[in-house]
Formats: sequence, structure tokens, C-alpha cells
Amino acid sequence: MTKGDFTEQRINVMAQQTIHFTKMHGAGNDYIYVNTLLYNIPDPGAASVKWSDRHKGIGADGLVTIGAARNSDADFAMRIFNADGSEAMMCGNASRCVAKYLYEKGLTRKTVIRLDTLSGVKTLHLHVSGNTVDSVTVDMLCPGLHVPGQYAGPAGTDVTLTAGGRSFKGTFVSMGNPHFVIFTPDVMTTDVALWGAMLENHEAFPHRCNIEFAQTMAPGRLRVRVWERGSGITQACGTGACATAVAAAMTGRSGRETDVVMDGGTLNIRWNEADNHVYMTGGAEFVFEGDIAI
Repeated sequence: MTKGDFTEQRINVMAQQTIHFTKMHGAGNDYIYVNTLLYNIPDPGAASVKWSDRHKGIGADGLVTIGAARNSDADFAMRIFNADGSEAMMCGNASRCVAKYLYEKGLTRKTVIRLDTLSGVKTLHLHVSGNTVDSVTVDMLCPGLHVPGQYAGPAGTDVTLTAGGRSFKGTFVSMGNPHFVIFTPDVMTTDVALWGAMLENHEAFPHRCNIEFAQTMAPGRLRVRVWERGSGITQACGTGACATAVAAAMTGRSGRETDVVMDGGTLNIRWNEADNHVYMTGGAEFVFEGDIAI
């Protein structure tokens, strides 16, 4: 083997061992994004655990892969892996980031993108100024209102669950993933880490659940703190914001359009009466890029 051959082989090995990533966030809900049209990640769940570590890795709420659509009705596909390695069905904040990524990196010139997810094909409407995506409206489709398992009752009925010796009255809403929304007089004094972890793993939710603690601030304005299934406390949750807005409308705490204020930012949620779809509008931001070993 010549020196040139050795150098070329070493370059090829290094190229196989590293991938290019982009860190992005939507309302503070931060993920690591990888274009799997260019890079292969053999075990994305394990990669998510390693890279999401905020002390020893990149630091994020999880990993999002952007790839070819599995559904002929879609343009691209998104997969989401939580910080614990489990795969999520949908993430509203991540979908907005994917839209910004695809457009601003030149993978598409479409301002309406059909995105294939585990909870179905979502339509993303990009609000663009020149080459910049200012915000994205995501059609989150229809909410599901049926409580799973032994706690099942009429659609939209509040359910009381007991955890740690305390009772929690809440509303179950599915946005392609499960949410349990609890309204409280003072969301800022709620121990989200303690009660969120307990309720995520409650027997009512055999596949675990996202937990939202919410408070009505003013007409058309809700304050929400989130415990995400598989990630813990996050700055925001797009599907959680949608679920909370739906729960608030069903229980008379809000109308069908509301601003949901979370730790990382605010999302506008509109539950359209005409088609029963929930529309989420918010921004997305690039944080930094780099290369990391597989």
C-alpha cells in the first residue's frame, strides 16, 4: 500500500465515523438534526442517548432524523428519538425546525411541505421572507379525546388519577401521541419533575404519557409547563401546547384560539371548528452545527 493509498483509506474511514449535525430549537425545545439522505446512523436510539447528554454530548432533548418519505403522499420523513433512546410518534416543535432546515438549506423550494411521521403525514405551511423561514404553521390534524384502558369514559371527560398519595384531575388528549393535561391555580409552584415523572408512568398509560400542567393567565392565553415522555422537563412541547389548548377549549377555560406560553416561548394554537384540525404556529431557530463521531 502506498502512502497515498493509506491517506485515502484513512480519509474514508474518518468520513464513515463522523456525521454532520445541526442543533435547532423551537420555543426552546431543542433537538439534534441529521440529514439521513447523506448520513447513515445505524442505531439512532443509542446515538440519541449519547449525543443528548448535556454534559458529555451535544446536549438536547433528543435526535431528529430527516430522510426520504416512506409515504408516497409526503415529501420527506421525520423520525424523533427522545433523550432516553425511545422513539416518539410526533413532535410539533421539531416539525417546524425540519421545515426551516429543508427550506433554508436548499433541499426544497416548496412553502407547503408534506412531512411523513409515525403519527401520519403532517402539512407544514412555511411563512417566508426571501430565503428565511420566519414561522411555520403545522396542521396537527384532529385531536383524539378517548381515555385509554380501564379509565375510559365519554370523549373529553375529565379523569382523576392518584399518584404519590395525591389526586390529579385532568383531560386526556391525543395529538398523535398521548397527553394528560392538568389545570392548576399556580403552575409555577407545581413540582413538575416530581409529579410529571410519576404520572408519565401511571398505570392508566401503559405506553407512558406526556404530562402538561396548565394555568389560565387571561382570555386567550395559557401558561404551560411540560413533562415529556422519555425526555423529562423540556422548555416546550408543540403537541403538548395543542393538547392543552384543546383541553382548555373543551372545559370552557378558553376559546378555540389561544396563545400557549411555555418556558421556552409562545405558540399560537387554533382548533378550527370547520375541519376539527388543530393548527400550531411558531418559529424555529438554528443554534449551531458541527461534526460528531458515530
